[in-house]
Amino acid sequence: MIEANAQWRLAARPVGLPKPSDWEYVEEPAPDPEDGQFRVRIEYISLDPAMRGWMNEARSYVPPVGIGEVMRAGAIGQVIDSRHPDYDVGQCVTGMFGVQRYAISDGRAVRRVDTSLAPAPVHLGALGMTGLTAYFGLLELGRPQPGQTVAVSGAAGAVGSVVGQIARIKGCRTVGIAGGPEKCAWIVDGLGFDAAIDYKGGELRSELRRHTPDGIDVYFDNVGGETLDEVLRRIAFGARVVICGAISQYNEQQPRGPVNYMQLLVQRASMAGFLVFDYAERYPEAIAQLAEWLAAGELHSREDVVRGGLEQFPEVFLGLFRGENTGKLILQLAD
Repeated sequence: MIEANAQWRLAARPVGLPKPSDWEYVEEPAPDPEDGQFRVRIEYISLDPAMRGWMNEARSYVPPVGIGEVMRAGAIGQVIDSRHPDYDVGQCVTGMFGVQRYAISDGRAVRRVDTSLAPAPVHLGALGMTGLTAYFGLLELGRPQPGQTVAVSGAAGAVGSVVGQIARIKGCRTVGIAGGPEKCAWIVDGLGFDAAIDYKGGELRSELRRHTPDGIDVYFDNVGGETLDEVLRRIAFGARVVICGAISQYNEQQPRGPVNYMQLLVQRASMAGFLVFDYAERYPEAIAQLAEWLAAGELHSREDVVRGGLEQFPEVFLGLFRGENTGKLILQLAD
């Protein structure tokens, strides 16, 4: 017998940080799959900064989550009931299943999870969308060359930690910007970054000068705001600035754009944004390479897994914006 389906639905458009009244917790009968569908029992929910943007009524790369709709989120679960010819009961799958206990899918944008490569949570991190984002963003837009300096903000987060490691693997000098001494120590001692800068220390400008004496050839930006402006002061001739995210601005009512953008002209540099979904046909290639690096010990994946009930989602989600997580933040739903 299937229990009731618990869900978190969007109740209101947040202003600033989401508050409890912006969500609605609902329990209703679990849905049954129709022909060509299967039902997934969700085990792990990916918590990502992009989810905050999906809550806004604004033009973006995907439609906003509608009021009254289940909150959009990537997740991993097990097929428990199938009327789909290509998905069997017992298979582990990942997709945009949402913040709920059960999901119905027709298989579109769903991938099978090979747990022989790594445990399931890693497929939401280094072998999931965050790892793919790091892989394609750095290699396709950043185009790092051996000996160049690569800087990355949010360096202790899910994307940034993988970006820095790939840069190291490619023979680059890697400088990470993170919040707090513990995170800075982890990316240097645990991940092999050449240097770490604690942006909370109040010396970002001088620390960037100290650790990037020849300038920055590639900057992978996850935070925007003041950090982006300070890095633009340090870009080298022909630098590539990759815009992945701007977590420092997501809860601002008047987000700030770059002030020092004229350095792009002075240094004949480029700044470009991207979406990992544009590379969907190449996911297998990237996952194979990331898995090879993981197996060889060249790449390390860290998942910050919070185990508990679905009821904990709003509070755990806010931890992203308080800088509480190290690595990939995941909510594991307890049985």
